[in-house]
Amino acid sequence: MKIGSMFKEIVVSFFSPPVTENYPFEKPKTANRFRGKLAFNSSKCTGCNLCSKDCPANAIEIIIIDRAAKRFVARYNVDRCIYCAQCIQSCKFKCLDLSKDDWELAALQKGHFEVNYGKEEDIVTLLERFAQPKNEPG
Repeated sequence: MKIGSMFKEIVVSFFSPPVTENYPFEKPKTANRFRGKLAFNSSKCTGCNLCSKDCPANAIEIIIIDRAAKRFVARYNVDRCIYCAQCIQSCKFKCLDLSKDDWELAALQKGHFEVNYGKEEDIVTLLERFAQPKNEPG
């Protein structure tokens, strides 16, 4: 390649604005069908567990606290999810959706990748239940 043929490209590049995005300060637009973080509506959930049974990555677990009172907690493992939307297709009650706006999921600690969805008092009850030591006969 001769310098003369590159001269035109150099001049055009010198006078055109930069193409890069100012990412952390300006969020790029996402497509309408973009698949981001899972969103869960606990008021519509019946605890049928179809979403967790059909999830190929085992990223969703529905924990039933009280079926009669419709108290459920959905434990979502973000690091396991492959964003295939199979859970959304399996849910009969439309309580799951993949957010197109919440897609920045990087974290430094693994604890941020486990998300509990549900009513606040149900999540507290669940965390207290798992925090209690198991009584072993001995």
